[in-house]
Amino acid sequence: MKHSTVTATMSFFPTQEIVRRYHGRAKGPGQCGSVNVQFVAAPVPVVWSLVRRFDRPQEYKRFLNGCSLHAGEGGVGSLREVTVVSGLPAQTSTERLDKLDDERHVMSFSVVGGDHRLRNYAPTTSVHDGGGGGAVVVESYVVDVPPGNTEEDTCVFTDTIVRCNLRSLASIAERTVGDAVFAGKY
Repeated sequence: MKHSTVTATMSFFPTQEIVRRYHGRAKGPGQCGSVNVQFVAAPVPVVWSLVRRFDRPQEYKRFLNGCSLHAGEGGVGSLREVTVVSGLPAQTSTERLDKLDDERHVMSFSVVGGDHRLRNYAPTTSVHDGGGGGAVVVESYVVDVPPGNTEEDTCVFTDTIVRCNLRSLASIAERTVGDAVFAGKY
């Protein structure tokens, strides 16, 4: 039942318009990119409260263990260093917050350093009303294709991580709403 609701909601969602309006980073030579969409059975404010926390990405990004701010207090221009879980071909990533729009629910950052292969990784995440009390999260990115890799290999790897993060975000936001309903807050 839940799956058919998600499918029906998503079929009417204006993804192309959202991508055009908020996800305008152009791919340069030697780069690839993608757009991923996730329905979340939780209201926009709940989902946005998780996404907007530049200082706490590990709350829903399962491939991260921790985060520390190196400059700023979580606003535009802030720098963070995230630590990556063991088993991935990286240990740290240094990232700069490029945009944080609380009115339109849009956030973007750029990778500016670290010991990984996702050079110039630049995602944009936006959260939108999905109807029926739910939200739709759209995440796009561009990234350099590492030497010795193809565009397809790079996008498959990156999309896998992004989709896992989006599913985790949905699960945590939905659990948050469920806990709030149980506690009588909704």
